[in-house]
Amino acid sequence: MTATVERVAPPLLDGVDGDLVCVAARDETHDVRSLVLRAPGGGLRFDPGQYLTLTADVGGVPVSRCYSISSSPHRPEEVTVTVKRVPGGPLSNHLHDHVRPGDTVRATGPLGTFSTAHHPAGRVLLLSAGSGITPVVSMARTLHGSADVAFVHSARTPADLAFREELEALAATDPAFALTLVCGSDPTGTWTGPRGRLTADVLRAAVPDVAEREVFVCGPAGYREAVRGMLDGLGADPDRCHEESYVLGPPATTGVDTGTAPTAAGAPASPAPAAGRTFRVELARSGRVLDCPDGTTVLEALATAGVVWPSSCAEGMCGTCKTTLVGGSVDMDHQGGIRPREVADGKILPCCSTPREDLVLDA
Repeated sequence: MTATVERVAPPLLDGVDGDLVCVAARDETHDVRSLVLRAPGGGLRFDPGQYLTLTADVGGVPVSRCYSISSSPHRPEEVTVTVKRVPGGPLSNHLHDHVRPGDTVRATGPLGTFSTAHHPAGRVLLLSAGSGITPVVSMARTLHGSADVAFVHSARTPADLAFREELEALAATDPAFALTLVCGSDPTGTWTGPRGRLTADVLRAAVPDVAEREVFVCGPAGYREAVRGMLDGLGADPDRCHEESYVLGPPATTGVDTGTAPTAAGAPASPAPAAGRTFRVELARSGRVLDCPDGTTVLEALATAGVVWPSSCAEGMCGTCKTTLVGGSVDMDHQGGIRPREVADGKILPCCSTPREDLVLDA
């Protein structure tokens, strides 16, 4: 008699703030690499489109960057991040050249609200360019077989088309998955698809019902700006168009998921401060006190006072500067770098927080 061994699924974690183990690595293109990571304590819950903040010591200095999750939450036992090698980029080059199966990478997350989970719809348009494909390919993998998906991706050349074979296979096996690949140029002379930059005519031909879809856009600033104009001209509802940038910079003014203005845990919201006021910021553990002028972020005030503080993006995305607000309240305009549960526990991101009153930080 043969005993049957029942497979027990690992527990799912709501978040991670520690080491993940690399269990596999694979090249997607000549300069794009995917790392498959596993949390020692179990699988990881995440929404398609979210990202992790990865940190590693590079030359003895800790460096943090945000990388989108490219895998599907339907397979939570492992999480895959896809990294484009950036010339001179300390962490991207480190992850490409030095992280191998068995190595560990420190991770925080998942973070971000750019997700089909936050804006569910039966008909979806995914638009991406370059490395912007990473969060939307997670959405594509998640929605395949359960929604009507149109996916339009732009790359410089056919050699830069990450996930090409998989996407073409998804389109071949699902009549509700329409794929359009656009290449800026073709050194080989074999490309038969659209060439050059994405245009409104190409988009209209690929997705005639664009105005009826929930739209997700990720790519460089110039691409997103151009796509915004195309979507407007094709009748897309701005309230149904959602953007994320994979490079750090000021957020777009339309269709971007932004943060809220929390206060310290248990502290009531305070009235807006009078212009020109200077606030007192106390670091509870060190006893240091510094000034933060009205309209200045807490991180800027810390830097001005000569306080060394961990930070990376300075845009409220990566979560590297996170700390606990012991007293006072802030206006926090983050870009997904902190989770609602953390906000409820009194945590803030100093890089995107301005005081509403005197503050006490757990530092």
